[in-house]
Amino acid sequence: MSVKHPIISVTGSSGAGTTTVKHVFNQIFQREKISAVFFEGDSFHRYDRAAMKEAIAVATSNGNNHFSHFGPDENLLDELQDLFISYGAKGSGKRRYYIHDQAEAELHGSPPGTFTDWVDIPENTDVLLYEGLHGAYVGGNINLPKYADLKIGVVPVINLEWTQKIHRDKNQRGYSTEAVMDTILRRMPDYVRHICPQFTETDINFQRVPMVDTSNPFISRWIPTAEESMVVIRFRNPRGIDFPYLISMINGSFMSRANSIVIPGGKLDIAMQLILTPLILRLYDARRKML
Repeated sequence: MSVKHPIISVTGSSGAGTTTVKHVFNQIFQREKISAVFFEGDSFHRYDRAAMKEAIAVATSNGNNHFSHFGPDENLLDELQDLFISYGAKGSGKRRYYIHDQAEAELHGSPPGTFTDWVDIPENTDVLLYEGLHGAYVGGNINLPKYADLKIGVVPVINLEWTQKIHRDKNQRGYSTEAVMDTILRRMPDYVRHICPQFTETDINFQRVPMVDTSNPFISRWIPTAEESMVVIRFRNPRGIDFPYLISMINGSFMSRANSIVIPGGKLDIAMQLILTPLILRLYDARRKML
């Protein structure tokens, strides 16, 4: 953890909705004139798209049917930890981008499914924001929560997470339902062993719960809307959280446990603004005082 160079990590699996949380952070940074450098977890994958397909084929031929990006060995977690250490100490580090589609290819000058070269991050930024699969991973010599100042988990209930992933991969990436199902099954052991444990390390978890039937996510024709959902917000340490204020500001909210508040799904944006803004400003003010 670093006062001079704070780090925020947003952790969630593929299709969980971490990008939405990243957008809220970006709004706060812009409004408060905080300079942030953003990192996507995909840029720390060990393999590009073609190499990953080959690695999966090799693993499958050797009897491993669960080779996936969710596992630590398929990612450059040593490099990610080095980044957290370097940024926390000096505000420096290197990054690259993973190119998801043609729009990003045109922006970064690299084909879809590949990585750009590593380059130095901009100087004099105020905060680092990581968003991806392993922002709170602990295992072996890796302890990423140790170096992050604010850790956020985004974890919809599992059927909703699958529904969101299926719709995204089919509509944006052209995959069939069967292909997405195969990916979900292949990733399941790593999801249980390496993704779920991270949500005990996070400071705040946002868990969206649909209020409509998602019992078979593989035939759902649409994703439940925010208005058809509730969100459980769990604080690892509720000390200092003004729950009466939050409930007064968010219509329809209530406390379900001493460290948890439940809100209507349509109020998620304002809830994040109310909860995260003072936490970010606290980090930013501490940084300014140190400088």
